[in-house]
Amino acid sequence: MKTPNTTKLDLSTLQSAVRGSAAAFRSRRRLQPAGGEGDKVFPPTFAGAVYAEEMRRIPGREQPVHCVLLDSVQSQANRMELALQEAVDAKTIEIPLVVVDFSDQAPTGDVDADTAAGRLIDDIGKITSLQVPHRLADAILRDSELKGVSFRKSEKGKALNKVSFANATPLFELCPTALIFGMWDSTGPKGGLGPKFERAMVSGVVGIGVERGDLIRGVRKDPFEASSKVPILKKSAFDWKVSDNPAAKGVVAPSAINHSSIPFPKDRKQKTDDNNFAGVTFEFAEQLTTLSLIALRRLRFPVEDAGKPDTDSAARTVLAALGLCAATLAFESGMGLRSRCLLWPEGALEWELLDKPGTPATKFGLTGEQAISLLKDAITAATGAGLPWPTKPIVLKPSAELLKLVRLSQQEAVKDDVV
Repeated sequence: MKTPNTTKLDLSTLQSAVRGSAAAFRSRRRLQPAGGEGDKVFPPTFAGAVYAEEMRRIPGREQPVHCVLLDSVQSQANRMELALQEAVDAKTIEIPLVVVDFSDQAPTGDVDADTAAGRLIDDIGKITSLQVPHRLADAILRDSELKGVSFRKSEKGKALNKVSFANATPLFELCPTALIFGMWDSTGPKGGLGPKFERAMVSGVVGIGVERGDLIRGVRKDPFEASSKVPILKKSAFDWKVSDNPAAKGVVAPSAINHSSIPFPKDRKQKTDDNNFAGVTFEFAEQLTTLSLIALRRLRFPVEDAGKPDTDSAARTVLAALGLCAATLAFESGMGLRSRCLLWPEGALEWELLDKPGTPATKFGLTGEQAISLLKDAITAATGAGLPWPTKPIVLKPSAELLKLVRLSQQEAVKDDVV
């Protein structure tokens, strides 16, 4: 892997970029499958069991090139949040968090006893604002309680009702990642008029020059060679028997109780046209990540003590450092996107500062360790300016109805698995 000719990004440089007129930080790099060039990978599938394919204009190519989405903006954001959560768990960083604690409802391991006692069947443990889909505005937090009071009606939760571009301080204090990855409080008291914050950090991965794979393949062979012609009477996966009457009501093939080989498709053309589960090969994959400083400058961070230094720039610098830290921790060592989609970068992660149009972008190197140090320095400067940055999480308990919803959903899932 080549080492880029870059300089280290320090706090002073980041502060200058945030306070000045720079538009964004950008990282653009190529990746190949971990198995090497030409190895097959499997993109995500969407509604209708299809890949997200399109023709794109690529620099240096006269004609549009066939491309496929390998990881969406939303998925990349989730990976960055997971990287931050792992850093929090490892105690290498401290950031504000809201946590819903299901620990006292943990299962004993006896499914029947847990069901009878009204306990959870599958352990959830603790869920944080870095893990829920809609960040601080998520229904899981909304439907939990802080010291017996509904979260959105508690003093901490009510602060979200006052959040705006002109007053982003409460969100900075409760869930700063919402100001980086975006949030819309559409289920709050204002409904669709609830506060909405755009994504300042946007990232995606696309395969360039794509060829779809061949679906004709064998996947798994049953060592017993169970024949599809043997009739099975099935009550559940744990309760079945071989039927003496192939025409009996409710007869199924052995595959219905997981005794079978997965066969080759009979019609090659039809199977390839009907779905995309054949994987792809490509010339290269490209990840493009941008952190918009323009988006961060739209945010204001007032504090009660008006005599404090510039809190707007201090808070924006923390958010910029947090975004850079999340991306660096998540992506510096390659990306395991899903089964059979492990990508390895052709070069080390580097960032470009888009400062002045018409001039070459300044390039910066940033390792995970350096990104954590940069974030800590930015937090120290921000707290020194009077901004809040609580390091102890706000711990909620699920409401009785939320707990009931989760428990019954788990019970239904168990029924679906055994039927």
